Amino acid sequence: MIPAQKTQIPGPRSAELCAGLRRWESRNVTFLSPDFPVFWEHAEGVNVWDVDGNRYLDLTAGFGVAALGYSLPAIAAAGGAQLRQLPLGMGDVHPSAGKVRLLELLSRLTFEAWGRGEAKSILGCTGSDAVEAAMKTALLATGRPELIAFQGSYHGLAYGAMEATQMGDFRKPFIEQMAKRAVFLPFPNCWHCPWGRGERSPAECDARCRCALVDELKRVFASRSVGAILVEPMLGRGGMILPPDWFLPLLRQVADEEGALLIFDEIFTGFFRTGPRFACERSGVVPDLLCVGKPLGGGFPISACIGPAEVMDAWPESDGEALHTSTFLGSPLGCRMGCAFLEEIERRQKDLAVEEKGKGLLAGLSDLALPASPLKNVRGSGLFIGVEVNDPQGRPHAALASRLVSALLKAGVILLAGGPDRHVLSFTPPLIVTQEELDWSVTTLHSLLERMGV
Repeated sequence: MIPAQKTQIPGPRSAELCAGLRRWESRNVTFLSPDFPVFWEHAEGVNVWDVDGNRYLDLTAGFGVAALGYSLPAIAAAGGAQLRQLPLGMGDVHPSAGKVRLLELLSRLTFEAWGRGEAKSILGCTGSDAVEAAMKTALLATGRPELIAFQGSYHGLAYGAMEATQMGDFRKPFIEQMAKRAVFLPFPNCWHCPWGRGERSPAECDARCRCALVDELKRVFASRSVGAILVEPMLGRGGMILPPDWFLPLLRQVADEEGALLIFDEIFTGFFRTGPRFACERSGVVPDLLCVGKPLGGGFPISACIGPAEVMDAWPESDGEALHTSTFLGSPLGCRMGCAFLEEIERRQKDLAVEEKGKGLLAGLSDLALPASPLKNVRGSGLFIGVEVNDPQGRPHAALASRLVSALLKAGVILLAGGPDRHVLSFTPPLIVTQEELDWSVTTLHSLLERMGV
């Protein structure tokens, strides 16, 4: 549903609530400005309504969580029934039957589907939980404590996960408390080559970048005690970057040669966000461990670290005290909603036409990226798309990106800017979004650019 033109953003109720946040919330949490944020009241499908009655088209899917949109009846019904029956269990002591069902589904849809046999999982509540479980598993499996991660990576902000999160804004204030277990290598970026592509042909560029990365990997493995390579198959918060086709196969080859585990963080890209069920399936590369989250709980916070039995059995059998656990591990509510989400998205995946709609959105945004436009370097896969906002010299223009995000909000579109320089408009709408809604969004963005005179 396409929203009506907005008149007052934020409205009086949102402004009043902003004053409450200024008074009672840590000032580092919610960004507050004269026209940001609005306060959500309810949501349905691809639309969100604020406390002042304004309706928005959400092109973020709530940080990628609402893959099937908001308030989907099947998931809402599953959550409501579970809430009435059993909202809480004792995760690693006395779990619910729903936990077993979710673990079975995760095995079937990942490593069993990839021909690696049955998988085992460690459930968590957040993406950080899944990443930290993978990091611990790698240490137990290899005996080596360090890992390789990549520049621009975002794996979460708990201390363990932040070890592998390279984006400096998050790390810098706390660097003295960190163990510095991660070595960060360049993530291949065909739009801003970290190895200086220059005027080379694409084939020469690929060969140069591949050789440069191989040299870096060999150097690190020779000098450090590396047990894992942790990577997002496509960078999300780091700028919506798709690597070249050779990247993941190369990591698989090096991990095998060095006896390290290959960990894919598909917390953002998983469950058909980029087209296939998982982004790694585009390259045919199977990881040793897979981290999933965001949409998994259908809106309820739940995540998982998944791996084949021969990897996950590096953990000792519980003697009554789990080494890695939490109060809400395997929450009955989260497991029930997770099962409902997986069943629903598998049933509907072909009808979602994610790749077709993504191509339409890419084409529409590319039409706006004219030589005189600040929009540049449109890229993406499925409904995982980014476009840079640059100044006339080609440099990141974070201020203009922020202005566009605020102007879009006033026009009825919820969008975010990401990337290390905060200048990449990130399009990750619910997978149920229509082509009409996407086309309207592109037209709205075009109108705003014309109105701003940029």
